[in-house]
Amino acid sequence: MKSLAFLALLVACLACADAFAPAGIPLLARSASSRAFSTPIGHGLAVNTLRPAARASPLRAQRTAPRMAISLPADKPLKVGICGATGAVGKEIIGVLEKRGFNVGELRLFGSARSAGREVETKFGKVTIEDFDLARARELDVVFVSVSGDFSKEWCDKMAEGDDGTVVIDNSSAFRYEKDVALCVPEINADAARKGTRKVIANPNCTTAIGIMALWPLHKKYGLKKVLMSTYQAASGAGAEGMAELFDGAKAVVDGPEGTVAPNKHFAHPLPFNLIPHIDVFQDNLYTKEEMKVTWECQKIMDLPDLPVSCTSVRIPTFRAHAETIVIETEKPINPDEARKLLAEAPGCVLVDDPKGLKYPMPLTASKAYGVEVGRVRQSVVFGEKGLEFFVCGDQLLRGAALNAVLVAESLMQPVGTDFAPTL
Repeated sequence: MKSLAFLALLVACLACADAFAPAGIPLLARSASSRAFSTPIGHGLAVNTLRPAARASPLRAQRTAPRMAISLPADKPLKVGICGATGAVGKEIIGVLEKRGFNVGELRLFGSARSAGREVETKFGKVTIEDFDLARARELDVVFVSVSGDFSKEWCDKMAEGDDGTVVIDNSSAFRYEKDVALCVPEINADAARKGTRKVIANPNCTTAIGIMALWPLHKKYGLKKVLMSTYQAASGAGAEGMAELFDGAKAVVDGPEGTVAPNKHFAHPLPFNLIPHIDVFQDNLYTKEEMKVTWECQKIMDLPDLPVSCTSVRIPTFRAHAETIVIETEKPINPDEARKLLAEAPGCVLVDDPKGLKYPMPLTASKAYGVEVGRVRQSVVFGEKGLEFFVCGDQLLRGAALNAVLVAESLMQPVGTDFAPTL
């Protein structure tokens, strides 16, 4: 009797479990690919006419096997898309793809309705800018997104979802602090992207991406204990509009009568011949969000959640390249000469440190360059033998955005566990 009762209970449990399996899929067949659970989004559908039935339900999505790795093929031309192709970063992404010889088989450029229909000459041929279309974006291998946080929140996951979705590399702040989204500087944590469970990968804030190139190699050797940073950020951090406001405002001051003050629209105050210690909105702790981004992102990228990082961000009247003063306290004694050698050999860094020859990092020399200049390396008079001070400068449209995004894509062509050290 006990055996019969147990058998009946087992049959009932199996029947109950099968009732919660995806429709039409027996319990024993649920290990099949998630493609069996969803219908691919059909090509040619308008963005706003996607049929809900074309996507797997949340329940079905939970029952698909976790993705073990995210990758891009290294042995064939890729279908590449750029959202925001006519913006400052979008244009730079096209240039980086061209200069680095990225294996582009097809390039699609998505822009605003105002730009749609315009043709752009690229190394990959003449490309017509088109309105964003979800179905067409999902046909691609990788899509670089450089629009707004609102656009990213609405469309990135929709482009990436499912086994047939595209890899999305997003330049906005929309996903940077989500636990299951990789925040990637590939020379530091390429495996965070490769091992990701979502095919959306976040690009860091431009200020973080520049400073962290020098911080990481120093941490690996000496261990970071505290980081104090002051940043001097170019007008292009506010996009093409910010650069135009600086140019027009400087011209108005120079051409106008003595005492002329430039108008301001995109910045909190006139930027020409001025400094503004205010970037992004103020937080409850009186840091700005831009400053807190540096803290949060350094901790996440380097996997140092308890690392104290303090930053003050200042907008300065230069067109390109952010500069940063960085002071660190380390766990181990740090020798400036050893640190210089380490930084000179670090991927993505260029040592520019010759005080006698008047050579040090500057926006003038770092603009439009791929490497982050590092110089003014010296022992800290505050932290002594366990402290170092230095100055970095990097092009925030490149290292801080476009270049980093393309390098993330390149790193996905290498296996999990491979150190990524690209030639720049």
